[in-house]
Amino acid sequence: MTDRRVVVVGYDAAELLDIACVTSTFAGANRLGADPPYQVRLATPGGRPITCDSGLVLAAQETLERVRGPIDTLVVSGGTGHECSAADERLVGHVRRLARESRRVASLCTGATVLAAAGLLDGRRATTHWHYAARLAAQFPQVVVDPAPIFIRDGVVATAAGVTSALDLTLSLIEEDHGAELARWVARVLVTYLQRPGNQAQMSMFTAAPAPRTSLVRSTVDHVAGNLDADLTTNTLGRRLSVSARHLTRLFVTDIGQTPGQFVRATRVAAAAQLLSSTTLPVAAVAKRCGFGTTESLRQAFADHYGTSPTRYRASMSRTSGRSGA
Repeated sequence: MTDRRVVVVGYDAAELLDIACVTSTFAGANRLGADPPYQVRLATPGGRPITCDSGLVLAAQETLERVRGPIDTLVVSGGTGHECSAADERLVGHVRRLARESRRVASLCTGATVLAAAGLLDGRRATTHWHYAARLAAQFPQVVVDPAPIFIRDGVVATAAGVTSALDLTLSLIEEDHGAELARWVARVLVTYLQRPGNQAQMSMFTAAPAPRTSLVRSTVDHVAGNLDADLTTNTLGRRLSVSARHLTRLFVTDIGQTPGQFVRATRVAAAAQLLSSTTLPVAAVAKRCGFGTTESLRQAFADHYGTSPTRYRASMSRTSGRSGA
C-alpha cells in the first residue's frame, strides 16, 4: 500500500467538527512527513453534498455505494442525523461491507449508532457522546456502552465520545501508525493538548455541572476552586458567607445536587487527577496541593472516584508526555 487510505462517511446533519477533526489532523500529519501519507476522502450516499447540522454544506469526494477496498481506516461521523442514518438500511449495509474491507474502523460521537446498527459493535465495549449513551445502550443491548472515556479501542474498532474527542482518537491512530514523535508534532501544530488518553473522562468537575444559580453557591464554588489546600469544611464555608452550614447545604443540594462536602471532595480529586496526568509532582505534593492531608486520604478518594490508586492512574496516563514539575 503506497498510502493510508481513509474513508470518512458523512450524511445529512453530520457534525462538521467530527469530520474536520479527522481530516485536518491527518492532513497535518501529511504536512509533517507522514510516510506513507494519508489519503483522506469524504464519502456520502449518492456522492451528494451534505448539509451539516451547523447548516454548512460539504461536497463529497466519493460515492459511498461505489467505494471499494482495501481501506486503511473507515470512519463514520456523528451528528444529529445519526438516527436517520442508522435507520437507512442501504447506508448501514455499505458501512458493514466497507468494514470488512478495512484494516480498522472508527466512529465519532453518535456515529456509534451507525456502527451498532451494522452489528460492528456487538459484544464490544464502545463509547459515544455522554448525552446519547443511555439511548445507545437501550437500543443495542448487545453493545457494552461505557459513557465515561473520550475514546475506546476494542480490537480493530474504535469509538470516540464526541466532537473534539475525534481529534484525540485521530492523534492516537497517527501515533500507532507513525510513532509518538509525529503525533506530538501534529498536536503542536494544531495547538491542542498533547493527546488526552482514551480513558480520560468525557466530563470533569469543572465542565460537567451547570453554573450555580444562587450567588452564594457561585461564590463558594469559586472559592473552593481557588483554595483547594485551605480549610473547606462546610462550617468554615458557611462562616465565610455568614450563613449556617445547614442553609449552605440546602442551597448546594438544590443548585448542584451535592452537599458542600461532596463538592469539595470531588473537586479536589479532579484537580489531583489533572496534576497527576500533567506534572511530575510527587504524589505527596499533589495530595498537599489539593487539600488532602495525607497520601492515604488521596488514595482513598481516588479509589472511591476512579476505582484505582493515584500511582496507577498516573501510570495509565504515562503515554501522554511533556509533563513538567510546574
